[in-house]
Amino acid sequence: MPRIDMIEVGGKPMRICVAAPAEQGPHAAVILMCHIGGLDAFTEDRVDRLAAAGYVAAAPDIFHYTDWVEEREARRSTLRDKRILADIEATLAHIDAMEQVDQIRTAIMGHCMGGRTAMLGAGSLPRFTALVDYYGGNTMVSWGEDQGPSPFERIANIKASVIGFFGNEDANPSPADVAKIEAEFDKHGNTVEFHSYDSAGHAFQNFTSPERYHEAAATDSWDRTLKFLADKLG
Repeated sequence: MPRIDMIEVGGKPMRICVAAPAEQGPHAAVILMCHIGGLDAFTEDRVDRLAAAGYVAAAPDIFHYTDWVEEREARRSTLRDKRILADIEATLAHIDAMEQVDQIRTAIMGHCMGGRTAMLGAGSLPRFTALVDYYGGNTMVSWGEDQGPSPFERIANIKASVIGFFGNEDANPSPADVAKIEAEFDKHGNTVEFHSYDSAGHAFQNFTSPERYHEAAATDSWDRTLKFLADKLG
C-alpha cells in the first residue's frame, strides 16, 4: 500500500501518494499526475504498480488549494497551471530528499487530466527524461488567466522521450487532436510513440469506471508503459 506524505505548497498543505520498492536503490522516479478523481483507488493502484516495477512513484494532490468539489467540471475549474507546476516542483524536491531516488532518471506520466498536466510539466521543467501521456485532453488551452502557454504550446520545449495511449472512440482528445499533437512533436524533432485503440474511449484504463474500462487496451498499454520506462529510465 502507498503512504501519504504531507508537505506545504503555496501556503496550503498538500498530500503526496508515495510508494517505493523494498530494495534500497537508488531507483528511478516517476511523478504520476492524478486524473480528475484525485488520489483515489485508481491513482493509488498505479502508484503501487510503479513501485512494484522498481520505481519510486509519487502522485501529488493538485486539488489542495481549495475545498474538494464533487461536481467534476467545477472541480477542474479550480485548477491553475502555475499552481500545478509549483506542485510538481515541490513533489520533485520531496522525493529528491529520499536516499532511494536517483535524481538523474525521472519520468512524468498521467491519465486523462493527468496526461495534460504531465505534458505541462514536461514542457516546463527540463528534469524529465520520459513522458507517458494517457489520453490527455484539453492540452491546447491554458488553465487560468495569465498562466502562460498551453501544454500544446510547450511541446517545443519537451526533450523527454514520449509515449502516448489513446482511444479511437474518445472525443477529448479526438483522433484529430492526437494527430495534431503528434505532428507538433514531429515538427520540433521529437519522435514520439503513439498507440491508439479501436473500440476504446476515454479513460479506458480506469478499472473503477466499468462503463469505460477496456481490458485489452488497458493491459496492452500498461505493458508498453513498463517496457518504455525500462528502456528510458533503466
